[in-house]
Amino acid sequence: MTANRKTEKPVLHISLNPDPKDCLSEERFVSLAEEYMRRMGFGDQPYIVYRHNDIGREHLHIVSVRVDETGRAISDSYEHGRSMKVCRELERQFGLVPATPKQWKEGLPLSPVGYGDGNLKGQLAGVIRPLAREWRFRTLGEYRAVLSLYGITVDEVKGEYGGREYHGLTYSATDREGNKVGKPFKSSVFGKEAGVAALERRMHNAAAWEKTHREVAATTAGKVAAAMQTAGHDRAQFERELMRQGIGVVFRTNDAGRIYGATFIDHAAKAVFNGSRLGKEFSAGVFNDLFAGQEGIHLPQLSAGVEHPTRQQEHTGASQWDGHDTGYRPDHKDGTTQNVAAAFNLFAPVPCGASDDQPVPPRKRKKKRKYGRQQ
Repeated sequence: MTANRKTEKPVLHISLNPDPKDCLSEERFVSLAEEYMRRMGFGDQPYIVYRHNDIGREHLHIVSVRVDETGRAISDSYEHGRSMKVCRELERQFGLVPATPKQWKEGLPLSPVGYGDGNLKGQLAGVIRPLAREWRFRTLGEYRAVLSLYGITVDEVKGEYGGREYHGLTYSATDREGNKVGKPFKSSVFGKEAGVAALERRMHNAAAWEKTHREVAATTAGKVAAAMQTAGHDRAQFERELMRQGIGVVFRTNDAGRIYGATFIDHAAKAVFNGSRLGKEFSAGVFNDLFAGQEGIHLPQLSAGVEHPTRQQEHTGASQWDGHDTGYRPDHKDGTTQNVAAAFNLFAPVPCGASDDQPVPPRKRKKKRKYGRQQ
């Protein structure tokens, strides 16, 4: 069983996700929720429990508040670790299928940022932290692509101030067209895992991981190939077919509308792939010609074991990924800050002890004026 905690003070939102093999009755689900809340210190709080199956399996949503009847905030210290410990205890108590270390990190699909919904920093943190910590990407462009599906972009900030070099990142919310809205936030606001150093390590580890898990890229490529076979020249249908299989796509286009970049986001594998890395048949040029209506394009063949989408499921029914479509269509254009940064080596070593906790120049301190007689 896994637990996913999404908090926007003072509201607490929890999801408990037993294994699909755990066939729990209504009474057992309620008992599970009550015991979890009691052990987490929320037993005396008012809360609502409802059963859901929007991700293709039965799970619980629990909504409560972090403030007690006296107005005192309930501590959230070490909450993630305590939650994991409680889940392990409840697995034993209720005889549930134990979650694997990988499943401990799994939860409901992330929600896109809504600029007008309030607590913008909290919304950004709710997406940035799990993406930076759990997803695999090999370039900042790939990281930016998956962020863009949730209404977020990231930019590099580097330079020199007062003889000291600085190198960091800033995160901003975007509208549905990919335009920035609101003020940017330094990466340090979201923790070290969202900064340059941690992401650089993440990218290095992702490259090594891909070499030993080639089947993941092959599976993703097979799904993309199946969508290409079904959609033909129809880009909108291609994107819908991908989403039904848990794959997001971000195209980059120039001012003339030519596609020069394609990035695929595999939500199930939590992995991001540049199209050309999946194979030359998935390069940007192929998609540009395909969606321009050019005939005679050799479409990739389906790999063995990959079913054609129309045979895999009826399109009239909803899949677990239909609800994961965030509604964002970030068709990145040339000339934007998003694409200018991609032209450089974004993670080249920066000397002089640069820190991603200092992405903007520090303010000079004013000297205190001394009053009275000076000796």
